[in-house]
Amino acid sequence: MDVRPEPFEPPAPIPRSVPPSRLEIIRTVFRNPLELWGEPSYTLPWIMTRFFGEKTLIVNDPDLIKYLLVDNAQNYKMAVVRQLVLRPILRDGLLTAEGAVWRRSRKAVAPIFTPRHAKGFASQMLAQSELYAKKYEGSDGTVFDIGNDMTELAFAVLSETLFSGEIVTRSESFADDVEDLLHSMGRVDPMDLLRAPSWVPRVTRIGGLKVLKKFRGIVRDTMDLRLRCMKDSDTAPNDFLTLLLRAAGPEGLTMEEVEDNILTFIGAGHETTARALAWTLYCVANSPHVRDAMEEEIDRVLESGADPVDWLDRMPWTRAAFEEAMRLYPPAPSINREAIADDAWISPKGERVEIPKDVTILVMPWTLHRHALLWQKPRAYMPERFLPENREAIHRFQYLPFGAGPRICIGATFAMQEAIIALGVLMRRFRFDMTEETRPWPVQRLTTQPANGLALRVTARRPASSIS
Repeated sequence: MDVRPEPFEPPAPIPRSVPPSRLEIIRTVFRNPLELWGEPSYTLPWIMTRFFGEKTLIVNDPDLIKYLLVDNAQNYKMAVVRQLVLRPILRDGLLTAEGAVWRRSRKAVAPIFTPRHAKGFASQMLAQSELYAKKYEGSDGTVFDIGNDMTELAFAVLSETLFSGEIVTRSESFADDVEDLLHSMGRVDPMDLLRAPSWVPRVTRIGGLKVLKKFRGIVRDTMDLRLRCMKDSDTAPNDFLTLLLRAAGPEGLTMEEVEDNILTFIGAGHETTARALAWTLYCVANSPHVRDAMEEEIDRVLESGADPVDWLDRMPWTRAAFEEAMRLYPPAPSINREAIADDAWISPKGERVEIPKDVTILVMPWTLHRHALLWQKPRAYMPERFLPENREAIHRFQYLPFGAGPRICIGATFAMQEAIIALGVLMRRFRFDMTEETRPWPVQRLTTQPANGLALRVTARRPASSIS
């Protein structure tokens, strides 16, 4: 007899039952776009609607998503509003570049993120996770902001693996700087909704220009330091930073494109993993049977002396817990495209969807991952969905934490490996529990962030000497 309690339903906006007014749309999109969507977005396979006078197709049908992002991807460019939000920050970084610029950047960075190469980072990920775990040593119920902590940990991993620890930061408050940058710059301004040209000032982002300038300064200093090393010796690390700088030249990347890609990875590349890790620890803290399964699995694998490169395959519960957290709190909650030419799609049931030129396409992992047609108990945290024996029931295009198609996240393997290693180290030594102050609320910026922080109580499970 199964006596487990009902699965935990973490906080999320309730679908709207009444369409918002035009003014309410502006206010909600600026405050938190996750609160905008109504019941049809969570119950219908697709919806053709109008958004500020623009035709908009909201898509939750996995087969139609595959058509848009893979089968006929060449007919869909980045949506204007998305670019108006992100290009001021990232310019021609990998997330925002298009056409020939994107192809050059993708070709330049791809070698470092092949699955085989990414696995080579496992020992560094382990070392950085163990080093960061020292922060919690001696904890006997101390409360930490896990959202902030996971940002610091993910940055430490990124710095060591991709930049050999040579990011020239100018303060100890990097997590706060990232928060400031994304809070002020990574949100939709009313002028974006009106599709005002990029030269029209965005009043809501004025406060973020200072921190953006700071980040650009960090990137330039980091580039200068490595260029001097490459010029003066043959011992420069053969890492992501060196790879990008070597890709600069008449037939490769411009130095501006190199800068944009470095900023993309420093400012945003670690952010998705950090948020997903924090949400995982929060959901697990509310799911005792999941935590018990993870702790048993982690203890067994680590006691066996397994190489960290193998943890991802040997920890199905830990992986499932992380993947389910990304389902409920997708790191990138929306994928925006715009049709270049008229198109149409016919469903397996013979239904025809007209896709006119210039229509905005919204594929939103936030609604897709919570859709009533696709998931049992869609609002509940149920990692069992992602255990090996259950995975085949999940359509490849109903779960998109890393996107899909030509622009799928290039660091997916890197991020998954990093997350499982971090969870293994942290949950082997510590237990994370709720407090009265733990009241996170999901807010969409560049990623799905926990507003109000993510306070968890940390208690030691076993001393560091018993880890190995």
